[in-house]
Amino acid sequence: MKNLAYVSTYPPRRCGIATFTEHLRHSIMTASRRRDGDVVVVMVNDDGAAYRSQPNFWPLPAADRAAYAKMAEKLNKSDVSAVILQHEFGIFGGEAGEYVLDFVRALRKPLVTTFHTIFPNPQPPYRPIQQELADRSDAIVVMNRRAIPYLTNAYRIAEEKIVYIPHGSPKPKREERAKIRRRLGVAGRKVMFTFGLLSRGKGIESVLRALPGVVRAVPNALYVIAGQTHPEVRRREGEAYREELLGMVHELGLDGHVRMVNRYISEEDLVAYLMASDLYLTPYPGLQQITSGTLAYAVGLGRPVLSTPYEHARDLLAGCDELLLPYGDVSAWEAALRRLLGDDTALRRLEEKIRQIGQATHWPRVAAQYLKLLATVCGEKVGDATLAPQVKGKVKPIVSVSDSI
Repeated sequence: MKNLAYVSTYPPRRCGIATFTEHLRHSIMTASRRRDGDVVVVMVNDDGAAYRSQPNFWPLPAADRAAYAKMAEKLNKSDVSAVILQHEFGIFGGEAGEYVLDFVRALRKPLVTTFHTIFPNPQPPYRPIQQELADRSDAIVVMNRRAIPYLTNAYRIAEEKIVYIPHGSPKPKREERAKIRRRLGVAGRKVMFTFGLLSRGKGIESVLRALPGVVRAVPNALYVIAGQTHPEVRRREGEAYREELLGMVHELGLDGHVRMVNRYISEEDLVAYLMASDLYLTPYPGLQQITSGTLAYAVGLGRPVLSTPYEHARDLLAGCDELLLPYGDVSAWEAALRRLLGDDTALRRLEEKIRQIGQATHWPRVAAQYLKLLATVCGEKVGDATLAPQVKGKVKPIVSVSDSI
């Protein structure tokens, strides 16, 4: 492969997919010992001035429909060997991001599409967009094995066209944990951590209701809830929800045991909080959530997790059923938190189990799997075999890469 093109958002934009793409790009460059010749077609909501000083960044105005086909033609004439598209409905223009279809219709390069959102029963306007993207992609990457039957059932896609590659994560730096805990002011505490844009229905209330019993058994317990209020929530009701949670903390006598961090959390800060935590909690009610980047990071960093059984948690924590608790079941959450926070031996045993699961998610391994898949769709050599290139519109078998590393 000469060069690759990435179609996505990208830092400095504050966006999970932007961060994902940055890590994937740099990890692939490191794994393949490539120089910085790859192209980033970066989705922008302005004139793209933040990227224009870098020749390898090609801004694509999300709301300019005509620009999508023009960008595809520019790539067709370039030395790019393959295109990696990160798909999320909200980052492209048009209803449900439909303008991206103009791009893939005009593209003549091999296309690998990573789906970040997959519905079990897709409905319009999402369904026809994802159907055509799937049909026009040479390979589809999912980050959850449970998503594969969703796609095959909904869109009649050949399973051979779908490849599971886990969401990437950084490697843990064990020697830094004690230092990080001191810096964050949590040394000597049993730390539970939840991260994300704050909004109603995240399940935080059920954890708070479980905490009085936990604190009686584990007096040094601390629950850190980090992240700004969701912009839509803030626009609609200001900080009313955060204030309700703080009132609940006071009523339950938890003032010294709950810390709310109301600011933008950079990836560096997120990794620090995860490394400092003893348990990462995702008490979400939305059980159809197919991908959670923070869950992937927590597991990749070897941090034990307690979660509701949403789709990504069920896949990533397969074999650890004791870590999946019913949404809103305060008694179950209290019992699990007391058991794990009060037993260092059990917590260390769980940490080792999660660490082994997390090894497969580290960015170097993820990059190697993407490289093998890209070589397949480009018809290049992998090991001793030469793999047939994909022909647009015709599915040819793709070797499994998820177990190859």
